[in-house]
Amino acid sequence: MGNKAYQRTYTKLQAITKATVSLEAENVTNEELATVDGRLAQVVKTKGKNVTLQVFSGTEGIATNAEVSFHGAPPTLKVSDELAGRFFNAYGKPIDGGPDIEGEERQTGGPSVNPYKRRQPSELIPTGIAGIDLNNTLVSGQKIPFFADPDQPYNKVMADVALRADVDKIILGGMGLTNDDYLFFRHEFEAAGALDRIVCFINTTEEPPVERLLVPDMALTAAEYFAVDRNEKVLVLLTDMTLYADALSIVSNRMDQIPSKDSMPGSLYSDLAKIYEKAVQLPDGGSITIIAVTTLNDGDITHAIPDNTGYITEGQLFLRADADSGCVIVDPFRSLSRLKQLVQGKKTREDHSQVMNAGVRLFADAQNAKTKLENGFDLSDYDLRCLDYAKDYATRLLSIDVNIKIDEMLDTAWELFARYFSPAETGIKQNLIDRYWPECR
Repeated sequence: MGNKAYQRTYTKLQAITKATVSLEAENVTNEELATVDGRLAQVVKTKGKNVTLQVFSGTEGIATNAEVSFHGAPPTLKVSDELAGRFFNAYGKPIDGGPDIEGEERQTGGPSVNPYKRRQPSELIPTGIAGIDLNNTLVSGQKIPFFADPDQPYNKVMADVALRADVDKIILGGMGLTNDDYLFFRHEFEAAGALDRIVCFINTTEEPPVERLLVPDMALTAAEYFAVDRNEKVLVLLTDMTLYADALSIVSNRMDQIPSKDSMPGSLYSDLAKIYEKAVQLPDGGSITIIAVTTLNDGDITHAIPDNTGYITEGQLFLRADADSGCVIVDPFRSLSRLKQLVQGKKTREDHSQVMNAGVRLFADAQNAKTKLENGFDLSDYDLRCLDYAKDYATRLLSIDVNIKIDEMLDTAWELFARYFSPAETGIKQNLIDRYWPECR
């Protein structure tokens, strides 16, 4: 028998659906792993002795007398410093040809950090992207999603943020990545020589969608090891949370649960919150910051996935193509970081928030000028200057391809203000104009 003793084996299934099998079993816990007919499965429901298991690769060909053995524990991940620089699948098994990890085995999906141990976030996380650092500054311990249409280069932005962010460890949870995306991330990280601070958990499109549900828990278990045990600043990148939610709906539909809005399960809010609430700033300096991609359906932010996400997270970053400059930009009107005031002007230069506000207001004036133009109205000299400014502002500051430090972003903004406007037109306080307005015009 060996270790089969604690594995408790059963051979009598009572019901089989497309994704689940049900049977009577004793002493089984929720989320426990099991093997059904040699396939990995997980307990998704227990009611008395009745247990429902979700079979990750589907139930096709499973007979009612198939062997079911319970592993006695939910998914676990071995944690140690050896995780750095490695690529794993949704079960935490290496997929990079390297050795298995030696370390302490930890249960995934546990509760988030005790509220008493949380501190108000106050550390700046620079990304080199002005649409983020200048207008929507990120703070350590924050949780924020990128909202993007499926054709936007959000994985490139994620890789850029990973390589530029001033953090100790980056943990990528890739869900439903194409093989090309997976190889892209791997190549970018290797080429930049940054593998030693990156840990990746990957589920590709070729693997069962249900396995995606394990990826965020794996990524966050690794993150908690580095943030809590090692006092490191950790950035967790999750892409794509829409595919994660789709996997949730596949499971709930196969279990005949009645869906709520947009065919999503009723538990969507709590399922997403359980992930995002792992973001934390700890008193000893460790932190977990979560940036997640949520792809939109035709730009629809009222869909259940972005809608629920918006309630849980502290703002959002909105990617869109800018027709006038031809760049992909972080949209200043639809993006928001609810924590930016905790660091702007405190950890950055005194002129930060005034420059940010002036830059966005003048960009808005350019949009109004565009509307006037489209409706056949004459444009004033100010309107024309706004339009020229907007193209420069989008190209030199909002574009995701720009990679500069925050002081340089502020200097660039001042240079653009001086090129197109008088000091009075910017609306910036006189003492800052006296100090920062460029001499040469």
